[in-house]
This record gives sequence, C-alpha cells and structure tokens, in this order.
Amino acid sequence: MLDDLSTRLASRLNELRQGRGWSLDQLSDHSGISRATLSRMEKGDVSPTAESLGRLCAAYGLPMSRLLMMVEDSFDPKVPFERQVEWRDPETGFNRRSVSPPATGLTGEVLECHLPRDTVINYETPPKPGQEHHLIVLDGVLTLTVDGAAHVLSSGDCLRYHLSGPTRFETSATRGARYILVLI
Repeated sequence: MLDDLSTRLASRLNELRQGRGWSLDQLSDHSGISRATLSRMEKGDVSPTAESLGRLCAAYGLPMSRLLMMVEDSFDPKVPFERQVEWRDPETGFNRRSVSPPATGLTGEVLECHLPRDTVINYETPPKPGQEHHLIVLDGVLTLTVDGAAHVLSSGDCLRYHLSGPTRFETSATRGARYILVLI
C-alpha cells in the first residue's frame, strides 16, 4: 500500500493528464512510458521512479519541484480578508478578488468578482478545458454565454458548467453585476 504522499501524487498525475485532455495513449506517446505503467501510477498501484517522474514532467513542461509542491499537504486554512489578493482590469474596471486562492492539496478556488455596467469580457479559449465552474450572482444582472448558449442571471441565480469553449460575460448599460465564481 502506498503512503499518503504517493497517493496524492497518483491523484495529481491523473489530474494533470485529464487537464490536458490527453488519453493514457497520448501521454504514453509524449512521455515514452507505457500505457499500462501510466495507468498503474495514476491508480496508485505503483509509485513512479525518479526517471518516470522526469519523463512526465518533461511531457507536462514543468519542473519536478513544482510537481512535488503540488502534492504537499500544507496550506493555511484561514485566508484573512487582507490577504485576499485583488486585481482590477484598468481597461474595463472589472474587479476580481481571490477569496480562496489556489493551494497545494486543494482542488477548488473561489473568486468574488464585480463587472461594471455596460461591460463585455470575452474569453476565446478556456485556460483549463473541462474545469467545473459554479457562478452565483450576488447582485445585479449578468449575461453569461457558455459555448454559444446565453444565460441571463439575476441575484441569487447559479449557473453550473464545465468550461470547454469560449465564454462571454456581459452586463447591461444600466447595471453591473457582483458574483462569486467557484472553480473546481
């Protein structure tokens, strides 16, 4: 039986492959590791060797230290308001506060956003295809277009979706929107 770190590493390897949208065969082609071995690593049946981790890191384009940091189990459970990083788009006035930022050992992330009135933001391609999103409108009205389908959301509405194509966030000429976005 594998230890906890090895189990988390197996899970992270599976997440990395799925995040790229690769099959085991495709990862095998990129890494030079057999499909069967990759499957056993991702299931936690075997622990990867340093050589196989090196090959996987090369396939994913990340240093081994970064991969190992991704599976460490330390994070601060409390994120005080003053440590929640805020970013403002100087062009649109869009404001995004990272309420629960990405952390080693955690899958989700929570953002609080404010999109001013009469604003449109288009995202042509998803940064992480297949990522699960839950958007809850706290105040105002937001039209969110996901894969060509427009959804008009008002206070209290929630839209759940997997990110797979372009998205469009739009507010009316008279009112902006404040919302929570949960990324899993």
